[in-house]
Amino acid sequence: MSSTSMPPEWSSSPPELLLTVDRTSGRPLHAQLQHGLRDAIRTGRLQVGERLPSSRDLARLLSVSRGLVQECYAQLQAEGYLTTRPGSATRVATGAAVPPGIPQPSTAASRLVADFRCGVPDLGSFPVQDWLWALREAARAMPTAQFDYGDPRGDAALREVLTGYLRRVRAAETDPQHIVVCNGYAQGLGLTLRALADAGAHTVAFEAPGSPGTVTAAAATVGMRAIPVPVDEQGIDVRALAATAARAVVVTPAHQWPTGVALAPERRLALVEWARDRDAVIIEDDYDAEFRYDREPVGALQGLAADRVISIGTVSKSLAPALRIGWIVCPPQLAGPIAEQKQRSDRGTPTLDQLALARLIESGRFDRHLRRMRATYAARRTVLLSALAEHAPELPVTGLAAGFHAVAHLPAGADEHHIVTAARERSVGLYGMSAHRASHATAPAQLVLGFGNVGERAIAEGIATIGHLLTGRT
Repeated sequence: MSSTSMPPEWSSSPPELLLTVDRTSGRPLHAQLQHGLRDAIRTGRLQVGERLPSSRDLARLLSVSRGLVQECYAQLQAEGYLTTRPGSATRVATGAAVPPGIPQPSTAASRLVADFRCGVPDLGSFPVQDWLWALREAARAMPTAQFDYGDPRGDAALREVLTGYLRRVRAAETDPQHIVVCNGYAQGLGLTLRALADAGAHTVAFEAPGSPGTVTAAAATVGMRAIPVPVDEQGIDVRALAATAARAVVVTPAHQWPTGVALAPERRLALVEWARDRDAVIIEDDYDAEFRYDREPVGALQGLAADRVISIGTVSKSLAPALRIGWIVCPPQLAGPIAEQKQRSDRGTPTLDQLALARLIESGRFDRHLRRMRATYAARRTVLLSALAEHAPELPVTGLAAGFHAVAHLPAGADEHHIVTAARERSVGLYGMSAHRASHATAPAQLVLGFGNVGERAIAEGIATIGHLLTGRT
């Protein structure tokens, strides 16, 4: 994506500004106006660089003389609150006073050689032009009636497109009536757990390591208890799950978060059998499913048991988290209750964005973007492995069959927290596995190395900088 940008086309309409004058107070109007503007700047209501109305417009708004406003602007300019140039608007001056304790935006970003934060796609590769095209196409063809509140399940066109896409790419078994569009994974999980709680479920299990914060918070919101179940090299331990009182479980079968293992075929079947025997529900977080390197992507667990699996997918990893678009593929008996929860929550996801996503998928541009990103992440994966082989050759690395993160297994006795801190001192961002454990235990010491939003050169430089830390060398 080009780093150049078009200058904004500013509106010629005057900006609005809430100021009041009290003609009964006995205080001069010019003093009231000056005080009101100073206070707005000091409290941050008017921020540095913000445009003020012209003297003519503000005079008309307050029913005062233009000369009074000009006098006020001149006084505040002399005091350093305002700045103006011939032919330009009056603006709040740089360095205008603000009260102590109000944080100001930092002008200097953190300078890291490489930031191996996990779970973040390549934000710079977001297909801006394709998305703008899809938005224009959607807006151009959008009937007037669709600007009203729509179906809380989501726009029918997107649900139709998603049905075809999920059948084709994820081997899902569904139809448009059983899909609910949501605002990302967190909302999808929240809506699902609320519907299950209303149906009598009291306990939800989740993978350990996994996403304890997300699941625990969502469960607590609906009055459910969340309990961890261990994961091994074949995925979630179904025997350990069966020993709990859980009637629901959250899993990431295609690419377990964060260990990176795929749920083994026999475990998939055992998990479905557990759900049927227990009259339980499996909540599938279809995480990272689009990006696999050792073979074709593993099909969704939902395709094996459409009556027992709720599958939640999003575009947060395939496009960008900022879009906040996801979908819930529901068993027939839960589609209505989950749609009702969506209606109560926010009445529906923005329709124009839904239609834009439908256009992006229908046009083939979404698939084209995914192919491009698979190649990008595969190249970064190769660079990461090469750098580790050179600078930490004895370091075991797993979880690289899919997605854009790896797990580095540190030497026995290594101090995970110390390594993360020491790397930060060397301007490299590292992140420990302990954050993904319900107990926050730091043993065994492991790192989750995200490479989705790190360029190839930065990956190589970052690993070269901290290679000695990974192997325990001083």
